[in-house]
Amino acid sequence: MPKKPVALIVLAAGQGSRMQSDLPKVLHRLAGAPLMAHALAAGRALEPERVIAVTGHGAGRVGKALARLDPEAQTVLQAEQLGTGHAVAQALPLLEGFAGRVVVLYGDTPFIRPETLAELAGHPADVAVLGFEAADPGRYGRLVTGPQGLERIVEYKDADPATRAITLCNSGVVSADAALLAELVRGLGNDNAAGEYYLTDIVALARQAGRRVDVVTCDESETLGINTRAELAAAEAAFQSRARAAALENGITLSDPATVWFALDTAIGRDAVIGQNVVFGPGVTIESGAEILPFCHLEGCHVSAGASVGPFARLRPGAELGGDVHVGNFVEIKNAVLHDGVKVGHLTYLGDAEVGEATNIGAGTVTCNYDGVGKHRTVIGANAFIGSDTMLVAPVRVGDRALTGSGSVITQDVPDDALAVGRAVQVNKPGLATRLMEALRARKGNG
Repeated sequence: MPKKPVALIVLAAGQGSRMQSDLPKVLHRLAGAPLMAHALAAGRALEPERVIAVTGHGAGRVGKALARLDPEAQTVLQAEQLGTGHAVAQALPLLEGFAGRVVVLYGDTPFIRPETLAELAGHPADVAVLGFEAADPGRYGRLVTGPQGLERIVEYKDADPATRAITLCNSGVVSADAALLAELVRGLGNDNAAGEYYLTDIVALARQAGRRVDVVTCDESETLGINTRAELAAAEAAFQSRARAAALENGITLSDPATVWFALDTAIGRDAVIGQNVVFGPGVTIESGAEILPFCHLEGCHVSAGASVGPFARLRPGAELGGDVHVGNFVEIKNAVLHDGVKVGHLTYLGDAEVGEATNIGAGTVTCNYDGVGKHRTVIGANAFIGSDTMLVAPVRVGDRALTGSGSVITQDVPDDALAVGRAVQVNKPGLATRLMEALRARKGNG
């Protein structure tokens, strides 16, 4: 960890016109989370004292998303997009009184590792720039180094053939002490073709002031920026490949790794078994030893040790499965707690509910939790037995060790140890089936 306090400035003002989208670029989703969530997650490992996002296009939407991702983060508006240096300048008032190291990140660059940022933030140079050796440098800005560290950053269009031959390229990510960064940014000019204030120009200003400027290098893959839908798709593929490899390395069984999809925050314990074609949305925790069978979709849920889910099950936000719970095929759980040993075999919906230990839920059971206006809760006790095709009309409570008859519509509370039957009395009409079918066939034939 860096010795000095750290603040993060995340540049998130761009429209991303090449995405062909009305959605701000940093809100496009990668591994189930907005692009800027990845940058924030890496930066959070530095335990920053302040987090500032510079917004612009779609500032309202970006601000709301940031509030969900990091409630303590601050936002500042860059009303006109006049370059990266201008963006950082907007954040400076929010750094008043801060005496530490500032790291400037980009909301559309999701793969920089926390270890890389820690090295950048803790570097002894007055200004540290993140660079990478490019396999194909293309039109990246080049980092020209010498005995005194980083001498200058040269944009491709301004580079001579010798400079273009350099493969050490600029990522745009920098760190510097807060007071120095403010001094350098205030000294930036916009005497260039675009009339913009470039953050990269602080290197020359720092060198002119006799400051030490140096380079921290990382793998090129960490610096991947997202500018198009194709790049977003490539980033998704790269994230999933890494997540699958990490899962296998951490003792998780993936029956068919290429068909399992992870979210940014998926947490799975060792010795868990994940079948093929499983999709993890945001907010999923799977404890050690649990099993997720094929073709399941999970989001915002917790699955305890020894539980099994699927195949073809869906766990929605708020689903909490205790130890040794079994959720079978075509079962949907939403905002419901299933305590240890509950069995929900098949074809069931449990929403806004709590089910006590060792209770069995029969096929076709539905908690009727929505009345067209509001949601209502169903509570089922321990060691109860809910017969197949039971409709539980919430709000309703079924007691411990209680039973419901198959096909019942339960509209009132059921006491402990009671049997509840809520269905019409069966009436048999002798011979009517044969007469009815004969009449129907005759009518069809006459037609």
